[in-house]
Amino acid sequence: MAKKMTPVEQTSEKNENEIALRETEGLSQGQIILRRFLRHRAAMISLVALIFIILFAYTASGIHLGTKEDPISIAGWWHFSITDIDPEGAIAATCNGGITGCPTLDIFPAFIDGTGMHIGAHPMGTDVIGTDYFALVVRGAEQSIMVMFIVGILGVALGTIIGAIAGFFGGIVDAILMRLTDVFLVTPTIVIGAVIGFRFGNLGIVPLALMLGFFAWMGLARFVRTEFLTLREREFVDAARIAGASNRRIIFKHILPNAIGVIIVAGTLLMSGAILIETALSYLGFGVQAPDVSLGLLISRYQNSFSTSPWLFWWPGLFIISIALCINFIGDGLRDAFDPRQKRRISLKERLRGTESKARA
Repeated sequence: MAKKMTPVEQTSEKNENEIALRETEGLSQGQIILRRFLRHRAAMISLVALIFIILFAYTASGIHLGTKEDPISIAGWWHFSITDIDPEGAIAATCNGGITGCPTLDIFPAFIDGTGMHIGAHPMGTDVIGTDYFALVVRGAEQSIMVMFIVGILGVALGTIIGAIAGFFGGIVDAILMRLTDVFLVTPTIVIGAVIGFRFGNLGIVPLALMLGFFAWMGLARFVRTEFLTLREREFVDAARIAGASNRRIIFKHILPNAIGVIIVAGTLLMSGAILIETALSYLGFGVQAPDVSLGLLISRYQNSFSTSPWLFWWPGLFIISIALCINFIGDGLRDAFDPRQKRRISLKERLRGTESKARA
């Protein structure tokens, strides 16, 4: 049995609703959504952090696409590449235990550790043969980010189209498309990814990401289908049919804008899962192939050095966790922004301002 609100609680809720309505008065639906998203602190911090990671990785390592025979490269600002070897620099940066290749980055001032703050020649250290680990990590981050966006965009496009058609038309069309979706859903993702990686991993990151994207739409398609099944029964859809709108116009102009919140949120989760599946495939040896690198491949390559050179795991692991968390927090912010049932907490200052304006009126 629902608890009955007291008169004080009813008055408080009424005041909060009045303040919220006053803030959004005269704004379009898009402006209201943008306003809610910008006020989501975790989402905004994550968005800034993700943009910084992307710019940092791509400007440092540059852009390298194409094949070995026909490469497309734009140099970055970091002076080492993933093929440069500096054995003397690795020997120079020796740890207390005699391990070579230690990180030269020092973020502590002189009064703490006596050496002072400095970056050094190899801020993230080197591997066992003297390859600069900063170059390897930013190149791996570049690859993983590219997979994330390609899989996300392709998966969202396919999932939205298939889910929209199934949910809008129903009947035999819905049955065929959903049974096809079920066939892909019952197959473990890691098995499909391993087969794709084994076949296309040596062709470069873009073909691998494209093939992963073709098998990443099933969950989103079910979300979109459920949303379309609900929205197609609404009054505005009936009004559009009476006005003579075609099915294509009803889908793309009337129903799809109302389902965009579910699509965006599911898309962010898909992108977060994409970077994790690429990491898992590369760790198992089915993803990006040497001499190129990805974050998962770095962890796999240096797993035997964990006890002696733990920094070989710190940096790629930090990038993987940071990117995945940023995407998830951005998805939470988008969900809250698109969901009209989410209520923002009214601060004391806003309550006082609302009371004063009400008293003046």
